Amino acid sequence: MPRSVNTVASRARRKKILKRVKGQFGRRKNVWTVAKNAYEKGQQYAYRDRRAKKRFFRGLWIQRINAATREYGMSYSEFMGKIHSKNIDLSRKALADLATNNPEAFKAIVDAVK
Repeated sequence: MPRSVNTVASRARRKKILKRVKGQFGRRKNVWTVAKNAYEKGQQYAYRDRRAKKRFFRGLWIQRINAATREYGMSYSEFMGKIHSKNIDLSRKALADLATNNPEAFKAIVDAVK
């Protein structure tokens, strides 16, 4: 009995990967082995960076809060210590948004903790 190879399924698998790497540069878009490696590496980066994005944004929020509190003569660590002692439960994301988009509301928070 001859060997059976499922050409339809293997072609579909290759087409699926090649479709996903369509916009890439050079041989990454049309050579199967290079495209497969590029796709797998891209998936690794995507998995890693979904977690790194959370760290990156927390750092960004801290920088924005620090810059805004220094206008009122206070450091970030002082401000966060006082805000926790006054039991004001606002996330760093919300505080950073207030600091950039609504400075008068942020000033009211700073005055409340001083």
